[in-house]
Amino acid sequence: MIYVGIDVGGTGIQVGLVDESGKILCKGGIVTRTDIPFDMQVKAMADCVLDTIDKGGYTLGDVKAIGAGVPGVTDPRTGNIAFCTNLGWVDVPFVQEFNKHIAKPVFVGNDATVAGLAESVAGVSAGSDSSVFITLGTGVGGGIVFNGKVWNGFHGVGSEIGHMILELDGEPCTCGNYGCVERYCSATAIIRMARELCAVHPESEIVKVCEGDLNRVNAKVVFDAAKNGDEIALKVFHRYVKYLGQLVASLVNCIDPEVIVLGGGVSKAGDFLLDAVRAETRRYVLYKTLPSARIELAKLGPDAGIIGAAMLGK
Repeated sequence: MIYVGIDVGGTGIQVGLVDESGKILCKGGIVTRTDIPFDMQVKAMADCVLDTIDKGGYTLGDVKAIGAGVPGVTDPRTGNIAFCTNLGWVDVPFVQEFNKHIAKPVFVGNDATVAGLAESVAGVSAGSDSSVFITLGTGVGGGIVFNGKVWNGFHGVGSEIGHMILELDGEPCTCGNYGCVERYCSATAIIRMARELCAVHPESEIVKVCEGDLNRVNAKVVFDAAKNGDEIALKVFHRYVKYLGQLVASLVNCIDPEVIVLGGGVSKAGDFLLDAVRAETRRYVLYKTLPSARIELAKLGPDAGIIGAAMLGK
């Protein structure tokens, strides 16, 4: 039997056939359409699933279940999506609508959560009893996995790591609160901190690389400058790592997972970031003399969305 994973993105929807071990057997995809109604969007996904099954040389009878990961809030118990801003969905019956086209068990989850599930099945945290996945991109997402199952909380809205409060009365967040993790541990936070410092330190390598245009600053530019020893970039880097280390340590102190996985665009900084976060986390964990969670970098990359979505039905 095989599973189907649907990774719903803001610009594209990727579909993959996945085996029991989490290996992708065949891929397909379509462009995300926001100019058509919800029911037509779902039909386009279902058609892509059928096309991908046919492309891979399988039949619908070979499919055990179908899963979808979406950038929004989902209710795994009902199969509804509370909201998905990128596609303009609010309180839509995703599973019910999908089943009009394909009569198979269908599951739905948040994209960051399913990425965490993917890593626990076929990635760096495979074989662990418990893991926490933190995706560090434009925002901060999370996925908590216990014994091979995603933990969504009683109301289905758990794992919102990006909206834990990290700084009292801190930076305003898009969610309406202040001081959220997302405002300090995302790529957006790195850019904000770098721009603030570069505005008064034009001698920084960051400014030179961006040719004086601070709108061109991104996390990679900042980290590359930090690797080269630029004083301003290092200030940003160390401040960022301090916040991220505090977040990771808080998760260790609260949950005590076997593995914490760092993913998303910021994690592409590799060992330069990982080594610093490991060291900073040790400063804040409660039981310093006892074994603690392994902190690792995600390894599945963009395939995590497909694999994790598929594994929702396992």
